[in-house]
Amino acid sequence: MPPVVNRPRPALASAGGLAAAALAALLLGACGGGGEAPTVPGASAPRGRALITYYGCGACHRISGIDQADGRVGPSLEGFAERRYVSGRLAATPASVAQWIVDPQRYLPQTIMPTLGVTPGQARDIVAYLYRQ
Repeated sequence: MPPVVNRPRPALASAGGLAAAALAALLLGACGGGGEAPTVPGASAPRGRALITYYGCGACHRISGIDQADGRVGPSLEGFAERRYVSGRLAATPASVAQWIVDPQRYLPQTIMPTLGVTPGQARDIVAYLYRQ
């Protein structure tokens, strides 16, 4: 008969290991999308929708819910709430996205996105719309 070897048990074989795995899965699940979109205090998504049309954002971007917003020059803004970064370097929080809309060259001087004269309040409205689509 072969000798009995004391092998360590896999961590998940114990009840404590299973609880730890369940907790890890729960925490990791909270990290990704699927949650509620951030709110933009004092902003109006309907005003943002009107401003997107007014400033002609759809000439360069694809934007859900905006007539003729099928531009291909800039990135698609569909599913915007799932984004993590704007232009690959700025965290996609409502505040930072609004700052980007107001003055994109401040954050990325070589961007082709123009500064359109959007006020900070208007930018918050636009962001509110983008996060609701």
